[in-house]
Amino acid sequence: MSHGKPLLRTFAFALLGTLAPLVAQAAAWGPKPTASCPAPVPEAARCYTGEDGTGAFYWIAIPKDWNRVLVMHAHGGPETGPPKLARGEEDLKRWAVTVKAGYAWAGSTYRRGGYGVTMAAEDTERLRRIFVQRFGAPRRTLLHGQSYGAGVAAKAAELHAPAGDAKSPYDGLLLTSGVLGGGNSAYDFRLDLRVVYQHVCRNHPKPDEPQYPLWQGLPMDSQLTRAELAARVKECTGVGVPAAQRTPEQAARLKTILSVVKIQERSLQGHLNWATWLFQDLVQQRLGGRNPFGNIGVVYQGSADDAALNAGVARYAADPQAKGALAADSQPTGRTALPTVALHAIDDPTAFVELENAYRRIRDAAGTGGTLVQSFSAEREHSYLSDSEYPALFDALMDWIDKGEKPTPASLAQRCAALMPRYDTDGKNGCHIKPEWQAPALETRVPARAP
Repeated sequence: MSHGKPLLRTFAFALLGTLAPLVAQAAAWGPKPTASCPAPVPEAARCYTGEDGTGAFYWIAIPKDWNRVLVMHAHGGPETGPPKLARGEEDLKRWAVTVKAGYAWAGSTYRRGGYGVTMAAEDTERLRRIFVQRFGAPRRTLLHGQSYGAGVAAKAAELHAPAGDAKSPYDGLLLTSGVLGGGNSAYDFRLDLRVVYQHVCRNHPKPDEPQYPLWQGLPMDSQLTRAELAARVKECTGVGVPAAQRTPEQAARLKTILSVVKIQERSLQGHLNWATWLFQDLVQQRLGGRNPFGNIGVVYQGSADDAALNAGVARYAADPQAKGALAADSQPTGRTALPTVALHAIDDPTAFVELENAYRRIRDAAGTGGTLVQSFSAEREHSYLSDSEYPALFDALMDWIDKGEKPTPASLAQRCAALMPRYDTDGKNGCHIKPEWQAPALETRVPARAP
């Protein structure tokens, strides 16, 4: 018996039809001006908030001397709680440099929490239409996706590619710290983390708790909190206490987990949280309880006894329909002609820089690699890069669109350096682009899966 149709209904990743009626609905609410913009957005800017008619909240900021270019921002995550207006405010404050550089900024919280790349792409486009309806058509519109939002922006660019006589509503694509390549390959390592962690620590779940396949993330009726999970990680590995205070057993267990899964200590807890609550949402709320992740045949390396590790870790086979549904929702096809610029920190602890290589291969296979310029910076953060780098990327993208001047990593570095006196006022950010650096293949970081 086929479960494909119920699965896709449960996942709710099919396109919802035309967005025009929803935008007309949203006009009844419309963007409402705020008394002031949140700092550090320039005081002279105008800010607006609203709800788009489907449950998504949004913020809009327009600088006093607007250059008539709109930047649509797709935020990271995804968050598993309900959408909140405060999330959009956080994003606007974090990317206030966009407004300082003369661009209008608009960002949606998305209509619900949890996983849904296509859904988030639809919500981003809905907000763009609300903006145009209220403020008029900008001269150009750029899509900026950050982290998970980079996958959202890439999907939006493909969903709204030119068709027939209709042009794309977007003119360029900026992807920063991107979780690219689709949810399948981007999240495989988190199943690896769950099975390796459980083999080493045996406390998530504990032996006296209900047992469940780890790809489920967590049973829906579980009362486990993030604080409780952090306490378990601390007990097993010593994370959260100074290294000198860890027992030899804790230090050895931590070394095994980090070496095998190839993550940094500072990101262990965050990745384990995502492999718990995001997996719970993704698998049980979006995929009807089916498993998109497998580790049959995966060879884990880096422990003191790899043979014992590989013999002892839990093994799971991915469900083909679940894999297909996740890929249909999240995996880029590469079929976009939009000029695309990407920037990724080489030591990003959250979104592996090797994901850029996966996206490069997708674009090359689709014949659109010539419109993708990737750059890499000697930075160690994920959520935000240097103040000078974002305006450099936006300006370079605009010159590519308007003048046909395709940037290079070297020209991006030069442009960033030229903007430092304006944006790097405290001397703490700087420019860190390394023009010659290239991302290794994802398979050098995450063991390959069975087809």
